[in-house]
Amino acid sequence: MEKVISFFRMIKIEHTLFALPFAFTGAIIAADGIPSIDKIFWIAVAMLGARSGAMGFNRVADAEIDAKNPRTANREIPAGKISKKEAIVYIIISFLLYFLAAYKLNPLCFKLSPIPVIIFILYSYTKRFTFLCHLILGVALGLAPMGAWVAITGNIDFRIVLLGVGVMFWVAGFDLIYAIQDIDFDREHNLFSIPRFIGVKNSIYLARAFHLIAFVLFLYAKFIFNLGVLYLVGVILCGLFMIYEHSIIKPNDLSKLDMAFFNLNAYISLTIFVFTFFDVVVI
Repeated sequence: MEKVISFFRMIKIEHTLFALPFAFTGAIIAADGIPSIDKIFWIAVAMLGARSGAMGFNRVADAEIDAKNPRTANREIPAGKISKKEAIVYIIISFLLYFLAAYKLNPLCFKLSPIPVIIFILYSYTKRFTFLCHLILGVALGLAPMGAWVAITGNIDFRIVLLGVGVMFWVAGFDLIYAIQDIDFDREHNLFSIPRFIGVKNSIYLARAFHLIAFVLFLYAKFIFNLGVLYLVGVILCGLFMIYEHSIIKPNDLSKLDMAFFNLNAYISLTIFVFTFFDVVVI
């Protein structure tokens, strides 16, 4: 049990709050109401399995790099709290749960299920060869509402792709901010990240641009899905969260970076879900 807890700490299970609410948002919009209990259950299992496997694989792939970085040296694998072999067992179990959930949802979900895993694995190595790593991470999380849509409807619609692209830019934006703290390490070890190439100030500006694009796409979703006033209020609140997030991050003061990265972005995903729920289900 201690090893299982260490695994959940390693994958930062609390960060599921970034993608899971968007998955349920996609499911509610697709169902035009509350999906069936079995759909909700298997979507949750799929999200938990996919994210646990993806994050675990990333930690295994980056174990040597993490050991060299003072910020990450105390992570479970470099610190010896969990071995690579043990982590791989949990990763396999997680991905098997994900594939089982995809199978239980519908045939198209199962047929498409290898695609996210390929993207997860690719992302874990992108920092070694491309500065687009932030956007590829965004793609990985942007699949959440799209996957849930397929789970409910059994088909793909360009409208949900646009919402997924919004999630992609939102994630890429906050990952850019998060990557600033490793700018010196990335330069020293020849790792690819946008902050390494354009510096702290320009990275913050680019993150703002990404979040503006995300806000516009979240807003556009109101019209393409014929959502109501409550959804619009939720998007406006998310815009205010984004503004506040960027107001507390300055090139010469990154002391509130953790709050900007986790707290505010968790509020954004939860806000979109809650206001979509009340807009679609209650009204």
